[in-house]
Amino acid sequence: MVKHIILWTLNPELTEEEKKNVKAGIKEGLEGLMGKVPGLIEVKVNIDGRLASSNADVMLDSTLESEEALKAYAVHPEHVAVANGKVRPYTVQRSCLDFEI
Repeated sequence: MVKHIILWTLNPELTEEEKKNVKAGIKEGLEGLMGKVPGLIEVKVNIDGRLASSNADVMLDSTLESEEALKAYAVHPEHVAVANGKVRPYTVQRSCLDFEI
């Protein structure tokens, strides 16, 4: 199995209300991929409880069956639609850590 962890920083020009709505949209979109993307075992998006010591705004914690499943997830049309519609337009930084478990 493979863990796929992403941290995003939202565009600082967004208002607090816009950030709240964007985070909710990212969570809904990515968690909504369960059952739609083959090989996606678990997906959780953390948008709440951020401490002042944090330097990211949103975290994706997902588990996939294999590295091949991760590669397929990256180009799956439903995932690409969420990334292009709910994530990329509103983020300025992305960090990724993929590892086998």
